[in-house]
Amino acid sequence: MPATAQRIVAAIALALAAGSTQTVACAQSPAISAPLPLERIRLPQGFAIDLVARVPHAREMAFGRHGTLFVGSADGAVHALTFAQAGARGAVTLRTIATGLRDPIGVAWRDGALYVSAVSRILRYDAIDDHLDAPPAPATVTDAFPREGHHGRKFIAFGPDGRLYVPVGAPCNVCAPDPSRYANIQRLDADGSRREVVARGVRDSVGFDWDPVTGDLWFTDNGRDWLGDDVPPDELNHVTAIGQDFGFPYCHGGTIADPGFGSGHPCSAFVAPAQRLGPHVAALGMRFYTGTQFPADYRNQIFIAEHGSWNRSHRIGYRVTLVRLDRSRHPVAYEPFATGWLVGAAAWGRPADVAVAPDGSLFVSDDHAGAIYRIRYVD
Repeated sequence: MPATAQRIVAAIALALAAGSTQTVACAQSPAISAPLPLERIRLPQGFAIDLVARVPHAREMAFGRHGTLFVGSADGAVHALTFAQAGARGAVTLRTIATGLRDPIGVAWRDGALYVSAVSRILRYDAIDDHLDAPPAPATVTDAFPREGHHGRKFIAFGPDGRLYVPVGAPCNVCAPDPSRYANIQRLDADGSRREVVARGVRDSVGFDWDPVTGDLWFTDNGRDWLGDDVPPDELNHVTAIGQDFGFPYCHGGTIADPGFGSGHPCSAFVAPAQRLGPHVAALGMRFYTGTQFPADYRNQIFIAEHGSWNRSHRIGYRVTLVRLDRSRHPVAYEPFATGWLVGAAAWGRPADVAVAPDGSLFVSDDHAGAIYRIRYVD
């Protein structure tokens, strides 16, 4: 991002921290004024993309009551977007409902309350939909998660069982930490009780969702660094039993033994990825498409926000991909869906999450450009 745009983002972030509220037309910017080259985005025939709002460092998204969109961020703030029309359309009002938190990228809404992750803490804002202009002080659900910042950011979501799922990344590139505390996905009751490990051997999951057909949990996982440009792949994993081990740090991508930790731990001992993704694409938010606005062949398929590589010789990712499942719920295709944020060796945007809006459109957050986009089928 140019220095001028960075100064604009910083200045407006400070203004938002003071509790500002702005209302703008849907395609205008409520927070950041630098224009975005949306004409570069390539989509399948019949689809279109537009800008919903500018939200600094936007990460995970969650819809609440009346279609309010809550957005976590990587800059300490949590935002709420409300729409003049039903279905997340029309003019947008942007409010900042929390500031000064530690990496509050994760947001989850349930029974009128907003849950926010802040590395070691999970906070709860009660009756948030009715108090957007004067948010309540948060209650602490738990403060028992690790405090390490390395892979400490947490995507959170409530499962079909009514419990809150929270990933805990490895505090390293590759190491063998306490498996009951790190490199796993955990779940707990909404009040913070009954915490347990759901999946182990998970290096850094920053996105998961439940199959609307089977109810099974699927999650993305970021592979380790410094094994080369093309290994290991990032992963899309499928949990079929509580407590399964997906291999970290011993095995990567289902077939690659770690040179430092793999001895004595054959890859056959672990659950292989359901789908190997691109190497170092930084697969983050993922959701099953449960709307009806897209054509029928997209229903119950998986969209993934690929944030993009940071240490690969030639950058890859910086896109939204689609994983198609067959009737047996096995992946049969992994393909680009929205591309164009990467132009040559330079990226002007980095998708961080995807979410299905009440009207069936697909929202995409971008923490690099500070934007929320809407993808619709228009033909």
